[in-house]
Amino acid sequence: MKATATINFKGGVGKTTVTWLLAKFIAEEAGKKVLIVDVDAQMSLTLAVTIQPQSGDNRDEGGGFIPGFEDWYTQHRDKKRSIHHALERYDDYARGRANHFDFPINSSFIYEFSPKLHFIPSVVDLYWTALDVFDPVATKDFIRTMLGKIEHAHSERYKYDYVFFDCPPSFSILSNSVLSCSSCILIPVNPDVFASRGVELMLEGLSLKITPWPKPNISVFMNKAGYNTRWGVFKRTRYYSYEVQRVIEANHKKGIPISWVEPFIPEYKDIGRAIPVGQFPNDFKSFFQKLWVELQRQL
Repeated sequence: MKATATINFKGGVGKTTVTWLLAKFIAEEAGKKVLIVDVDAQMSLTLAVTIQPQSGDNRDEGGGFIPGFEDWYTQHRDKKRSIHHALERYDDYARGRANHFDFPINSSFIYEFSPKLHFIPSVVDLYWTALDVFDPVATKDFIRTMLGKIEHAHSERYKYDYVFFDCPPSFSILSNSVLSCSSCILIPVNPDVFASRGVELMLEGLSLKITPWPKPNISVFMNKAGYNTRWGVFKRTRYYSYEVQRVIEANHKKGIPISWVEPFIPEYKDIGRAIPVGQFPNDFKSFFQKLWVELQRQL
């Protein structure tokens, strides 16, 4: 199971939509078993899939009933099976207040959109991770340990090829835990003046927080690119991509495992409806196929 984290400290770059579509493409088009984890307290991905149409009569591989996501999510919180509850249990274990990290890996914790695409949602309680509620040193290995529990779960239904994390636009306890065990970090940028400076700030922050450093491969790509089928990528988008690539090249020479990744992901209005509708937009398949090919080289 290989872990990939999508992050950018600048909000609004489209990281949530890209994370969802990339994971969905790999599950549906490449036929891999994929888990998506929303660790962003803003809950953008979780809220988006909450309004996704669900028939409520889905069936799992064994023919069992799968409730619609909204009904499942209510039980998920009420039964204290959220990722925040898992973090609480791990914190107790890491501080010596419990003998084991006792948290079950089952259908109350992981939702199944399809046999190939599973999901662990966020909860508003994750806002409290920004305060001095948890020990950041003790909880650094939380995600690594949780993935180990998932990987060694008795049920084959939780055996994944890839796991994708949608991270918050800031450095939190969970961000630290995710990034410290990821094989690849994806940084989407937009064609604007913040792109190159944003990458510099990201690298400065990550180098201070992730240990040992450098560790994961870092892939930067252009999202919301100006593009049309007749003229291709707009000059403005190309200009800002060159600015970002100069920053990448300078840091690569310093020994940071960072690279620029094609393709450009265009800004079409259909992509904004991709999560609630639940259907992969056909116009984006070729772009995400190329992104998937590039990502496999980094993992």
